[in-house]
Amino acid sequence: MRIDCIDIYRVAMPLIYPFRTAFGDTHVVESVLVKMRSGDLVGWGEAAPWESPTYSEEWAAGAYILIRDWLAPRLLNQEVESGEALQTRLAEFKGNRFAKAALDLAWWDLHARRSGSPLWKILGGSSGTVLVGADFGVMETIDALLDVIDSAIKAGYKRVKLKFRPGWDLDMVRAVRGAFPACVFHVDCNSAYRLKDQRIFEELDGYGLAMIEQPLASDDLLDHAKLQRKIQTPICLDESIVSPEKASKAINIGAARWFNIKPGRVGGLTPALQVIQIAERAGIPCWVGGMLESGLGASHCLALATLSNIKYPSDVFPSSRFFEKDLACPELTLSGPSQMRAAEDAGIGCSPDEELLASRSVQRCQIRNL
Repeated sequence: MRIDCIDIYRVAMPLIYPFRTAFGDTHVVESVLVKMRSGDLVGWGEAAPWESPTYSEEWAAGAYILIRDWLAPRLLNQEVESGEALQTRLAEFKGNRFAKAALDLAWWDLHARRSGSPLWKILGGSSGTVLVGADFGVMETIDALLDVIDSAIKAGYKRVKLKFRPGWDLDMVRAVRGAFPACVFHVDCNSAYRLKDQRIFEELDGYGLAMIEQPLASDDLLDHAKLQRKIQTPICLDESIVSPEKASKAINIGAARWFNIKPGRVGGLTPALQVIQIAERAGIPCWVGGMLESGLGASHCLALATLSNIKYPSDVFPSSRFFEKDLACPELTLSGPSQMRAAEDAGIGCSPDEELLASRSVQRCQIRNL
């Protein structure tokens, strides 16, 4: 498949309300969209490293420049017949996985559209129906949190994820478990703690959590392994799993019992598939996370979540959850309680609203031969 043209967009999508985590409070999600053309067909990819390098070393403006100046020119006018071939062409550029992911995801959508099949089937999904969960950031009061959890449970959500950071930690969990003794929930620490905080996680053992997501530093597998040996609650690694190689090392030293897979974080669907396969061989179950992408990026996550080793409700949300108006047409919606349905159309099953894309674009350019 020859890559004839690549359009790049840096977009800023305002959230309906701030999303509060250990990284800080986010009001606008910045992401990079890629439109990849081969002949008359186009595919779309999106990666959302956000406005500042707080989740990882990358940020949207930097990813945009890197794709424009280095990555996209390496693919232009080349025959790229597989995700592995695309990754090989980009391999000399170190790191920058979000930037690479935008191109990798666009290639997969283009490939599926050329094949005339839904992306989830191309990836090997067993069913187009995906279980999804409810997520809640840090809120103004614990009572407000309890109210939204109650609404989520009544709406049929199968699990709840709670952001967990200093000042919003044990007291919050104690209140939630007291109010909802049968609820399946876990906490996401976003790397906010260190091994010296072990006592906090030992206390969490008493609350029956499904897992503790990324409690320690993103670049520290060894301390996660030490902590996992000290506590009963399974540790789930998120920010630490940036490649198939890191996934293998985490498994070898017993650093986690779950993996959260984010296509943007690992460099695209190609390495995400490899991580899931490595985990499955080792008996490590996975689930799919997201970065509050528009419905375009979320559709890739939804397709990935159809795979057989995805064993926990994933972080894929209806468009109306965070945005007044999503870039994707059609917007993503629930297909049932705690369920979403991957598109049956070819590729990811959606494209951007061109007028909204234009209004939300901070920068845009096209890479093609003159």
